[in-house]
Parts: sequence; C-alpha cells; structure tokens
Amino acid sequence: MKVFFYILILFIGIIVNPNILLAQDSEQDSEKIRILFIFDASNSMNAQWQNGSKMTIAKKLLTNTVDELRGVKNTELGLRVYGHQFKILPGQQNCDDTNLEVEFSPGDGNIDKIKSKIRSIEAKGTTPIARSLEYSAEDFPECSNCRNVIILITDGIEACDEDPCAVSRALRAKGIKLKPFVIGVGLDTSYLGQFNCIGEFLSAETEDSFESVLDFVVSQALNNTTVQVNLLDVKKNPLETNVTMSFYDQKTNELVYTYMHTLDRDRNPDTLSIDPLHTYKLVVHTTPEVTKENIKVVAGKHNTISLDAPRGHLDLKIQGYNNEFTGINCIIRKSGDMKTVNIQKMNFDHKYIVGKYDLEILTLPRLYINDVDIKQNRHTDITIPKNGRAVISKSAGPAQLFVLREGKNEWVCNLKDEPSLENIELLPGKYKIVFRRERSFSTAHSIEKTFKIVSGYSENITL
Repeated sequence: MKVFFYILILFIGIIVNPNILLAQDSEQDSEKIRILFIFDASNSMNAQWQNGSKMTIAKKLLTNTVDELRGVKNTELGLRVYGHQFKILPGQQNCDDTNLEVEFSPGDGNIDKIKSKIRSIEAKGTTPIARSLEYSAEDFPECSNCRNVIILITDGIEACDEDPCAVSRALRAKGIKLKPFVIGVGLDTSYLGQFNCIGEFLSAETEDSFESVLDFVVSQALNNTTVQVNLLDVKKNPLETNVTMSFYDQKTNELVYTYMHTLDRDRNPDTLSIDPLHTYKLVVHTTPEVTKENIKVVAGKHNTISLDAPRGHLDLKIQGYNNEFTGINCIIRKSGDMKTVNIQKMNFDHKYIVGKYDLEILTLPRLYINDVDIKQNRHTDITIPKNGRAVISKSAGPAQLFVLREGKNEWVCNLKDEPSLENIELLPGKYKIVFRRERSFSTAHSIEKTFKIVSGYSENITL
C-alpha cells in the first residue's frame, strides 16, 4: 500500500550549473546536462491531497518546473512515465507499465512535448520504481560529453517486489554515481529503511512546501558548486545548527539565498548548491548574529565556510510560576554595552552566543543582573521571586511609590493624581508611598505609608 508522496532525484555523474559554463574552457562549454523526469501515474496518485488530487498538483508543479527550464543553455529534457497504460485490478498489476514517452532532443521543443504529455496522462496502474530506474539508464543516448540527471516523482513505495536499492547498487557498480533527495508527505517512517541506500529525505507537508522543495532539488541538479557551512562550537567542532542563514551579494547587498542550517543524519553540516558567480556576505541569525564577509566560492568544487557560533541557553524563570504568559520581559545586552540584543519573556528559554550578558528584568521595581555567563551547551538559570500585589485605594492628589533598600528610597513609579484603585504587581520587599491630598497646600501634610509585599499575596493600602 502506498503511504507517502515523495520526489527522488538521482544524479548520474557530476551536474553543473549552466551559468558556470561561461567561466569554463571551450571543452566544458559544449557539455550538456540531460534531465530525465520519471513521473508516477499509478492509481494512488488520484488520492486527495491539499486542494486537489496528488495527480493534479504534481502535474501542475512539474509543468511549471519544466517551463522554468526553458532557455537554459546546454540542457536537454526527457520524460518517462509509469503506471499510466494498464489499470490495476485486485490481485493483478502490470510491473512492465513503464515507458519513455518523450526522448531527449536539443532545444526547447521538448518542453512543449513534455508539458503536453503530462497533461494527457491518467493515473491507472501500479508503482514499478525499481524497473523504471533500471530502464531509465538506457534512455540516455551515447554521449561523450554529457552529464545525466534522473528526477523521479512518485507517491508510493515499490509495489512490484523489486528492490530500488539493488538497482542503485548495480548502477554504482557500473560507475554511475547517485545523489538522491526524497521528499515525503505524510511519510510513514517505518518505510525509510527501504530508501536509506538511495539518499536524503526532505519532508513536504503542503503543496507550497512541495513546490519549494522541488525548486530546490532542481536547482541542485543544475549546480555542482557546493557549500558546507560549519557553525563551530567552543571546541571548533561544527555542531551548532537549527538557525537561519542569509546569503547576500556582497556588492549589491541583495538577498540571494535563505536556508535553515541543518545537520544531516550523520551529524554533518548539510551540503548546499549555490551560484559561484557571487561574492557573498553570510549572516547567521544567532543571538546576537554572526557575520562573515567577502566569501568567494570555487566553481565546480565543494567549499567549506566556517564561523564561530558557540551557543548556550539562558532560562529565565519565575519561582513557583510556570505560566508562559507572565507579562514580564527581560532586556538582554552584552556586558557593558547598552545596545539591546534581545527582549526575552520570563519562563522562556533562548540560545545566545557564549559570553557575558547584562539583564534588565522589567519588573517593578526594575531588577538588574550583570555579567551573566552563558556557556557552551549549558543552561544558565536565572530565577526571580514571584510578584506580590499592592492594591492601592487613594483620593485625589500626587503620590509616588518607593522601594526601601539599605535605608534609602528608590523610586518605583508614580500613582495617578485622580481618585483611583490601582493594582500594581511588585517584587517582594518593603515599600513606601508618599502622598499629599489635592486640597492640602502644606508640605507638612505629606503622608507616608509603608508596607511589605510577599510573593503570591496581595496587600491593601488605603490613602
């Protein structure tokens, strides 16, 4: 039974970006990239997904993708389809239902042929993935200077008791190099083992994410200039991850790529394909951000970009209070620097680049904690006491609230001049209100009222 929707891209040989060809010698200028799309037209593609059937959405996205390849130099396209010729019946399936529908030919003429063929396909049969991959190796005519790519789009696992992994191994034994991507929708992870021999899995939960990942995969097919971004911890190991990276053109400051940094299944930084014609500025959106400028990548090579980005956790907590909606924020600054790095909510955890930070917690009164040391992969806990509440009832007149510390009045806030009932959340401690009624015109009529606030309790004050 078919349980997921994925795209598998197989790279045969080394794929190059057509833009790079301009920078290569005349022999490389004549190299061709040949992309064979293998399209699943099995019966399960009729199933509902998002705003249409899988078949309708896959047809639309594939035709759009093919259109985007129009005018790309030194590129030829072909189309193989399976599951479209014979209906699947109970206990019966035709595992030879796979056919090269559009052969490779030069120019953009094949684009219209492929689009027309895709539109006419009806989903009917079974899912002979292994056999389609095996036959596709024969779909590429002999060529001494060609780079060949296979992109397989399907919604199911192998249905003909054959082994795509065995086909993969056989192709590698013939000197054909495979570099796959699998995009899963509603993926049952128990089936992942069947594709471990083939490659990398990317999840597509929606039509939009499916389109985005398809575009990403095709861009990688057209580009063999790769980049690995190493985000280094304090021991210079590339283990920091799960943070957004922005690649800008250094000269124009135009945003070129945005990616979420990822470690692959082997805990190595994932590989990206980028255009080598830019000089880049890389901004890694840690807190605070780290930046590297004037990055030049070598065309046709694997490039490594390294940045120091060691991080640790800052956990801000209120004692005895676990609700995330505290209404209290904390201003985070680098020690000795008044520039705000972040505003973090209490009862939240956030990662920061290792170092010392000054905290201003926006309680009443303000709470200042300086030189908080954030260490690699450590959780630094800052816990403050739970507020109490002052319920202040007063008549008209000026009033100010102070906290009493070491025999001194430290201003906290002003109260309303008009008659009012105010509820003020305060840290535990001793407080004083200084008040004069509006109709009093003598300093001697100043009223002082002291009180104590205890965590979790209210104190009623009448003026």
